[in-house]
Amino acid sequence: MEIVTADRWYRVRAVGDGVTHIDEPHIKPFYRCNIWHVRGRERDLLIDSGLGVVSLRRHVAFLAERPQFAVASHVHFDHVGNHHEFAERAIHAAEAPLLAHPGRDETLATLYATEEMFTSLPPGGFDPPAYQVTPAPATRVLEDGDIVDLGDRHFEVFHLPGHSPGSIGLWEAASGILFAGDTVYDGPLIDDAYHSDIAAYIRSMERLRDLPVRVVHGGHFPSFGRERFVALIDAYLNEKRGA
Repeated sequence: MEIVTADRWYRVRAVGDGVTHIDEPHIKPFYRCNIWHVRGRERDLLIDSGLGVVSLRRHVAFLAERPQFAVASHVHFDHVGNHHEFAERAIHAAEAPLLAHPGRDETLATLYATEEMFTSLPPGGFDPPAYQVTPAPATRVLEDGDIVDLGDRHFEVFHLPGHSPGSIGLWEAASGILFAGDTVYDGPLIDDAYHSDIAAYIRSMERLRDLPVRVVHGGHFPSFGRERFVALIDAYLNEKRGA
């Protein structure tokens, strides 16, 4: 398999509303985390940080230019691999211990962090048994209803357990933007991990359904609008309620 140089590992594009999408195109879509960046007046917001096999801060230059408030939507290996690179790190209280002590089993790395994830390998290749998320203890612990304040933009924390106990979304009412993490995205949703909870997932989906979203930026796959948002939630609820 081809090995890619570090300067080619990340892909960056503006998606509107002051939001930038960063991803790792050499990882297959199912495993490829969406990294979201929002520029604020006083500081910037970074939501998730990818696999951690190539330095994010070093190879996406604008991330080193201003303070970044790095929020983890949840602590699975594909979402928090570079969180240790940022001085300000936040996570929901339910998963704060795991961000500080990210075991391979607990972050799902043992199951999913394999060479099969890649279409091309990072510099130096990839050794699955040696891969480990670097500990990144939270400097702020988030709870439902907390506000992430960038000075000119304000995001409300939604605790959305189900995929994992500490899964969160970030909602900006002024713009109608929801950063949904792995709770809602346009692909196969995962509710069978060791700490998933389908009953909690149903409640989280019910909570979100009537939210007046304009655009949803999920943890994987392309972004979408309200019509698709409702369709995805209804499909999940209908499947689980009929099970």
